[in-house]
Amino acid sequence: MRIHTLNRIIVLLSLLLCSSPSSPSNSSHNTFLECLINHSSELSHPITSSIFTPNNSLFPSVLQSYIRNLRFNTTTTRKPFLIITASHVSHVQSAIICAHKHNKLMKIRSGGHDYEGVSYVAEEPFFLLDMFNLRAIDIDIETETVWVQAGATLGEIYYSISHKSKIHAFPAGTCPTVGAGGHISGGGYGTLMRKYGLSIDHVVDAQIVDAQGRVLDRESMGEDLFWAIRGGGGASFCVILAFKLKLVRVPEQVTVFQVERTLEQNATDIVYDWQHFAPYTDTNLFIRVAIDVVNRTQKGGTKTVRVTFSSLFLGDSKSLVSLMSETFPQMGLRQQDCIETTWIQSVLFWTAIENSTPVEILLDRMPQSLHSLKRKSDYIKVPIPKEGLEGLWKLMIEFEDTVLQGHPYGGRMDEIPSTETAFPHRKGNLWKLQYKANWNKDGEDVADYYIELTRKLHEYMTPFVSKNPREAFFNYKDLDLGINHNGENSYVEGRAYGYEYFMDNFNRLVQIKTMVDPENFFRNEQSIPTLPYDEMILLNGGYSKIID
Repeated sequence: MRIHTLNRIIVLLSLLLCSSPSSPSNSSHNTFLECLINHSSELSHPITSSIFTPNNSLFPSVLQSYIRNLRFNTTTTRKPFLIITASHVSHVQSAIICAHKHNKLMKIRSGGHDYEGVSYVAEEPFFLLDMFNLRAIDIDIETETVWVQAGATLGEIYYSISHKSKIHAFPAGTCPTVGAGGHISGGGYGTLMRKYGLSIDHVVDAQIVDAQGRVLDRESMGEDLFWAIRGGGGASFCVILAFKLKLVRVPEQVTVFQVERTLEQNATDIVYDWQHFAPYTDTNLFIRVAIDVVNRTQKGGTKTVRVTFSSLFLGDSKSLVSLMSETFPQMGLRQQDCIETTWIQSVLFWTAIENSTPVEILLDRMPQSLHSLKRKSDYIKVPIPKEGLEGLWKLMIEFEDTVLQGHPYGGRMDEIPSTETAFPHRKGNLWKLQYKANWNKDGEDVADYYIELTRKLHEYMTPFVSKNPREAFFNYKDLDLGINHNGENSYVEGRAYGYEYFMDNFNRLVQIKTMVDPENFFRNEQSIPTLPYDEMILLNGGYSKIID
């Protein structure tokens, strides 16, 4: 026992070596650090090897390893005063309990792909709870379920499933380096959404740590909180430890294609018709559009708009070409445009990885490329007229450095009620639009330029998108919609983005947040706000289940 205590003292001294006792903030941080070490030791799972302070030589690499937006990897970006790379559930509990006790702001990171960096950036002092070490994947093919820890990447999930079965998959995103915790809790969409819906539509259980440090599952957390973390974002309510997911069936052979058309190749008419076709066609077919600007080398380098249609079809190429010929001949799809492959190989196709590449590349947790970036989103409920598309093309040609992506809805997305989960954007949407700007140059002026491009495109699209509210996708985090400063008017501030992300589900999310985390421990710039108890009663009008 004496040796164990001595080791704790030595570790604590080494972590505090560069701290200044004269600094009140450092003194407070040191007290918090001591709490972490003592509490984890009481739980028999020492946390010391999982703690990184700025005086640790590995601190910069640990912080930067999961920064996916280079806008937030600069010398002026505020850094956490401490990082915990949790390797045991008790480390998460210690972080919450000690942070609560010492009034520390905690940010939670599972993969770092959040577009505005809110999982690892803040204006006030904070520490980072990084979940990347908690990434176990336990598959049970007999029950067609899998337990996935929050730090696992989508690529790791897909790879693990493929090693168990050739006819099973999971509906989630196309980027394999995205962390499961944030992706799934925020909704989780991908190429299987028209057939099977979103990731959250296949969550059957979860394991979390709540604001009191308790480890809970679906039964013990209750159906209200379980509803909230499926689409409402886990970081407003708890730390997601793991999700239990229901797998879906896919054929052993699927078909993919990628076809490009420019304005000179009738792209405007094809995109216009795509709006009337993609949301209504066979649910086995998903066709995404990506729109960018290229130079016409054969015409002296003048610019034109290029539209790229990328598709996954849950079937063979002959059936796909027949379907397209009968229902969407405008695209002119040919047999030679199609690639028949397995579902797991189709994941590589959507990531622009050569199809012959071994699927082990899905285990690589580092993206193929990193950029500074800005994203925005919209939902389209009525087809954009050709005149609107033509005006959009002119604006894009003027800006050049932007990309738009359109993801068709319909199918299963039309069948699930908007209140089934916290994610509200279901029936009535034809497609979702993402605005994208990437850049690799430094400087605030450069960042402001590219960010402004997305804002101008977003402004142009106002007449053609959803209204009252103008809907937005929570996992395409966009701080332009508003920021919660966690002050007395947090609910007022939260409404600015809350109704766009969650529509009529927002008030129920506020109710649940206020009941499970009344002190607003789990908070960030766009977290679900709380209300004073009496105001919540007035708002709920007797929502007795969670009030009890």
